[in-house]
Amino acid sequence: MTREEVYSWLVGALTNLCELEPEKIRPEATLADLDLDSIDAVDVVAEFQKLTGKRMKPEAFKSVRTVDDVVSVLHALTKG
Repeated sequence: MTREEVYSWLVGALTNLCELEPEKIRPEATLADLDLDSIDAVDVVAEFQKLTGKRMKPEAFKSVRTVDDVVSVLHALTKG
């Protein structure tokens, strides 16, 4: 998947799983800005793992602060 495809998937996932409005989901938005917590992050990761069939190590998300950070971590998973 390209970064753009990962971002598009993430917007859809956050819209569906977390009931966010798509226009609020911007690369620079922090997870706190979107009122997302660790449970939301786990749900998103689980869905991405279903999509890709690849497992993610929990520590991969420790430095994640923004939507763009999430895209970077998920995109790296598709490469590995």
